[in-house]
Amino acid sequence: MPALEALQDRLRAAHTTACGISIDTTFSHAAWAEQLGGVSFPLVSDFHPKGELAEAFGVYLGDDGICDRATVIVDAAGTVHHCASVTPAGKRDAEALVKVCEDLDAGWSESLPDAVAPRGLPPGVRLYVKDRCMFSRWALYARTNLHLQDALPVVNVSRDPEALAELERLGGKGQAPALYIDDRIVYESAEIATLLAERASWS
Repeated sequence: MPALEALQDRLRAAHTTACGISIDTTFSHAAWAEQLGGVSFPLVSDFHPKGELAEAFGVYLGDDGICDRATVIVDAAGTVHHCASVTPAGKRDAEALVKVCEDLDAGWSESLPDAVAPRGLPPGVRLYVKDRCMFSRWALYARTNLHLQDALPVVNVSRDPEALAELERLGGKGQAPALYIDDRIVYESAEIATLLAERASWS
């Protein structure tokens, strides 16, 4: 995944969207991606019904209850052009996979829309978090996975009484996580992650 993350510019230029799929939960995806240094492309949870999507692609290993480590490349018309397994223990060649996408794009006869650059975060945005708060951790995962460490300042209200007072003044309560953006406060970690993705992900 880090190798594929590093090649996102080339994939976008080839009108290709990478998408990771596994049977893990969205929370597992967020923590795993953060440990890899951030994965900004979509990670789909095929958690329930377990393996339904993987089964449709023929890569669910039902006897083991896991997915094969496989890559499927589908064109804009929905035709599968590439399907390969490296086994659950194997490693993909990200460079070779991107080349397949570039070749497919070069031979495509119709016009495809270019990726739209994210509009980014506005000045003054900040993320309030608390120590030992699982939901604050999820919001921080989104910050890392979208590579927003430089664009989104973090304020810890557990360690900074002035920051807590500021959060209470802005939103009327000291609940965290809290994202201050566009002169409003967003509290729910899932909503924070979605909003950050909308503002910072390529489309």
